[in-house]
Amino acid sequence: MPEGPTIVILREEAAGFEGRVVERVTGNSRLDLQRMRGERITALCSWGKHFLIRFPAFTMRVHFMLFGSYRINERREAAPRMSLQFDDGQELNFYACSLRYVEGELDLVYDWSADVMADAWDPKQARRKLRARPDMLAADALLDQTIFSGVGNIIKNEVLHRVRVHPESQVGALSSRKLGELVTQAREYSFDFLRWKKEFVLRKHYQVHTKTICPRDGSRLSYRAKLGRFQRRAFFCETCQVFYGEPMPPPEPIVRASRTTTKPRTTAPARLTKQATKKTVKHVAKKAARKAAKAPSRRGR
Repeated sequence: MPEGPTIVILREEAAGFEGRVVERVTGNSRLDLQRMRGERITALCSWGKHFLIRFPAFTMRVHFMLFGSYRINERREAAPRMSLQFDDGQELNFYACSLRYVEGELDLVYDWSADVMADAWDPKQARRKLRARPDMLAADALLDQTIFSGVGNIIKNEVLHRVRVHPESQVGALSSRKLGELVTQAREYSFDFLRWKKEFVLRKHYQVHTKTICPRDGSRLSYRAKLGRFQRRAFFCETCQVFYGEPMPPPEPIVRASRTTTKPRTTAPARLTKQATKKTVKHVAKKAARKAAKAPSRRGR
């Protein structure tokens, strides 16, 4: 899933389309895409993982979900979800994404102070939101877009390793200092992510995400395929990432069903039971008669 820094890169790459009129619109979306035809793009914005194409009376919101992508002035083999084309042949193409029209002023819809990549980012407000939800897991807190808009699973795993916090720690158990580190690094790592991605070296800087050994202490990393409320992958070090809070209850054992199952016994109606008995008696009688006919006579011996 593209995270906040990736959307910032898209916003910067597409900046040249601001002020231009959309000449043609195509795509396999169920939305009325033709509403944008003939409209002038007034601004291109981003909020967290949302790419926002603003027009005079409405905004098109693009969310790339897990597998979405985009192309500028080129196309993929797959059909685009939305393609915005301009008079000089240039185009913006979006694939496997979620589209939605946003009506009215964006300031009434989005809390810009929650976007970790925005100039309006407010760390004090993030801390207030975290204190209001003390039972939330640290991993869930970082993925909550109302608190850290733009933070995705990669940033979550790396930030928790940076601040040495176990992903299942409870927010309310973190000290004021540790909570401050979490908030600070959510933004700082996001900008590191942005710089590394522009330099095409992001993966080289992964410390725990998709890794097996902790670079800090050499311990083998733990892995969870689905952790927390958002059920996302987690990579973390049990040695250097401290658990804060009440111990989590052990997971319930998985009881696997036996391959051989016994069908429950059922009682047949009396009518069917009598019919079955008659058939059995007739079958036994016929079998005995055939056997007797085949047997040699004792007198002939």
